[in-house]
Amino acid sequence: MGKGRIEAFSDGVIAIIITIMVLELKAPEEATWQALQKIAPAFLSYLLSFIYVGIYWNNHHHLLHTVNHVSAGIMWSNLNLLFWLSLIPFATGWMGENHFEPFPVALYAVLLTICGISYTILQNVIQVCNKNDDKLKIIMQRQKWKGITSSVLYLSAMFMAYINTIISGCIFVIVAILWIIPDRKIERLFSNEQ
Repeated sequence: MGKGRIEAFSDGVIAIIITIMVLELKAPEEATWQALQKIAPAFLSYLLSFIYVGIYWNNHHHLLHTVNHVSAGIMWSNLNLLFWLSLIPFATGWMGENHFEPFPVALYAVLLTICGISYTILQNVIQVCNKNDDKLKIIMQRQKWKGITSSVLYLSAMFMAYINTIISGCIFVIVAILWIIPDRKIERLFSNEQ
């Protein structure tokens, strides 16, 4: 099977995830600035999650660019990632509606940790399925430190949520900055193959 089907399916799931998140935003009943202020936490959690889903979509696209052969392992590990990403709207809504209370923020950090681990699993399965590709080995080694760093930061955000949820939010932003620009080496290494 070609990778086009995985890309199309993943794009569709990610588009639905974003749609569900925006539908969770409820318009205020009153036409005042005060009414908008009341939904600010929901909007901020939506904004953060939209950025995260966008980062996953962008990096996922670049990661699948490295695939030469699609195996059942790649398909299942991709579904695993999409499953955990599909829970982001729930965690986003809960965190926003509860005005960034510690437990929903900690759960959000746990979910982001699991999403990150799932992305790493997908990377590893792709690398195993394409083990003779030296270019891919270089790329995966470069991204490994980002994955480890992200997991450590997410776990620290989980614990920090019970001390100060603003610190957890800052940690979420730091991890997003780490991943917001996909590895340009992927584009350079694989641009000659198209």
